[in-house]
Amino acid sequence: MLIIFVIVFINLVGFGIVIPLLPFYGEHFGASPDEVTWLMAIYSLTQFVTAPIWGRYSDRYGRRPILLISLAGTVAAYVWLALAEDLQTLYLARGLAGITAGSISAAFAYMADITTEENRAKGMGLLGAAFGLGFIAGPAIGGLLAGSDPATTNYQLPSYVAAGFSGAAFLAALVILKESLSDELKAKIASRSTSERWALFMNTMKQPTIRLTIILTFVSVFAFAGLEATFALWSEREFGWGVEQNGYIFAFIGIISAVIQGTMIAPLSRRFGEVGMIKQGFLALGLGLAILPFAENLPLLLGTMVIIAYGFSVSSPALNSLLSLNVPADQQGGILGIGRSASTLARALGPAGAGYLFAFIGRDWPFYVGAALMFVVFIMAFKFEKVADKGQN
Repeated sequence: MLIIFVIVFINLVGFGIVIPLLPFYGEHFGASPDEVTWLMAIYSLTQFVTAPIWGRYSDRYGRRPILLISLAGTVAAYVWLALAEDLQTLYLARGLAGITAGSISAAFAYMADITTEENRAKGMGLLGAAFGLGFIAGPAIGGLLAGSDPATTNYQLPSYVAAGFSGAAFLAALVILKESLSDELKAKIASRSTSERWALFMNTMKQPTIRLTIILTFVSVFAFAGLEATFALWSEREFGWGVEQNGYIFAFIGIISAVIQGTMIAPLSRRFGEVGMIKQGFLALGLGLAILPFAENLPLLLGTMVIIAYGFSVSSPALNSLLSLNVPADQQGGILGIGRSASTLARALGPAGAGYLFAFIGRDWPFYVGAALMFVVFIMAFKFEKVADKGQN
């Protein structure tokens, strides 16, 4: 577990470096608020298309080669971002980053390979902790490299440093990481015809628990992605903050997430189970988003961010674990790729929708709408018990 954790962490540091930079990078080239949020959305939109493909390839060819190809593409995308001279190039660079972002779904499939049903949630939580730690170091580094004054922001240096971190993750995977998918399982998958693989995949997707898990994943990520995409714009208008201050806030969220996912997921899973964690996570995320527009001072803002971080940090690994537990071993990559695809589609549409709400209705409305969505899926999560009851009858 430790090796894949380290590789994901290093790569996510690079990802986190550019998150607080992108809104200001877009505005530097004259982008409006809704155009800025598309910088976040285009990455996820292209990843939505390619994530299932990378997942199925990882089932057939192994997790390690997909991780290596993906990380190499990520390095190229960050270098292109640094060299951007107009808004169109920013979109293209972020699109390339999304196309080659197969490392995430491959990493989740890798973790599913090396964990048992009993410690699956713990393994997914460990990957979540890698995300959280990446968001501790990444945004803080990006903020320091870019500077605190929006008028004198350095856009190139953070992008090059992000490329360096992803390059280090590539080298670590190349030298240290061993393949997790057995030769026997790869041979079994490869021996099936395309029609057989498709039929098995569709049969798995028909399971009610899997469909419901994917729907809830989509909606929860949609709401959280809207927050990620518009928070820097909101804080700039509310507090006059630049990249540096927003980097510290994202780093704070990363600290909370890392602590929760690194230490609390296993005991929470034993006590409440995946479904119980999903419910309380959705409730907390909805409450945090509802409170955020009223956070007019730093202490209240930080307290609100703790609630939001707890909600997403608990529900996300629980959803991934629940999805994995209901998927056969020889379809982990493909189905987890679909789950990842749902997340990335939400990360494309969430920022786009939040951007339009921000620009045309008001800066607080992305949070109000996100809170309403989370309360809806909180109610929907109770359907898991009905699905389980039907399965037993």
